[in-house]
Amino acid sequence: MTDHSFEQIRQYIRETSGRIDQALQDVLPADWTVPAKLVEAMQYSLMAGGKRLRPILLLSVVEAFGTSLDRAMPAACAIELVHTYSMIHDDLPAMDDDDFRRGKPTNHKVFGEAMAILAGDGLLTHAFYCLTQCCRDYGLSAERVLAIVAELAELAGPRGMVGGQAADMEGEQGVTRLDQLEAIHARKTGDLIVFALRAGGHIAEASDEQLAALELYGRKLGLAYQIQDDVLDIVGDESKLGKRCGSDEQQNKVTYPYFLGVEACRQMVAQLTEEGKQALRDARLPDPRKLMDLADYLANRDH
Repeated sequence: MTDHSFEQIRQYIRETSGRIDQALQDVLPADWTVPAKLVEAMQYSLMAGGKRLRPILLLSVVEAFGTSLDRAMPAACAIELVHTYSMIHDDLPAMDDDDFRRGKPTNHKVFGEAMAILAGDGLLTHAFYCLTQCCRDYGLSAERVLAIVAELAELAGPRGMVGGQAADMEGEQGVTRLDQLEAIHARKTGDLIVFALRAGGHIAEASDEQLAALELYGRKLGLAYQIQDDVLDIVGDESKLGKRCGSDEQQNKVTYPYFLGVEACRQMVAQLTEEGKQALRDARLPDPRKLMDLADYLANRDH
């Protein structure tokens, strides 16, 4: 990836993140009565400066088909709500017990455990409300919206992300093979990325073949993303990561570098990225350049 291409995709990420941030600030309808402290806790984590990777991927798919981004923004908000809820709950003392997230005190450190749990609950349930707006306000067919809702419930729930988190928690001391680790992270990290890509495809009215290709791209990208995260936990810059390095080792977590070493992990990230890009080529999207560049960008990120 050239320096020019790298800077272009960084600019795209900044601009798209700005649009997402603006939509997220108004994600709760103004005429709803919601306890002020709950709103504050939800917004604290939601607006804490995340990468917005999943909604950016969703919008990039829609853009690849030439479909209006406005039509997809409720779904982009929905996936960021789900992702943020999962991080709030992950950080709780009963889970990963983290004090900082993105360089700021974690939600429960600011609002207490009970309100942090409720903030996560509120974000998760409101995601499904957001998805209904794709039909009500932007004319997406009820059939497509129903497919998106069903896939979010599946890929973010016990079969997907939540199941991956449970398997990760139960298996932290018992993972002895690389395929066990991959199975955990395919659900814990990969499933929500796959949802983002398939949701974008549904909104753009992609064919079944294109949806399958987008899913394969997501599987490759999700695994590469997790491996890169594990590498950065060892060699990353804490000031850029917004969290302490070495936390995986301190918590005795089994990671990809534990099995493969850092250099082999880097090679695997490069291979998975190329396989994901080939899936995109096979999908024959009208204009997949942003998705191609995002794959390269994520493989070379430093935070």
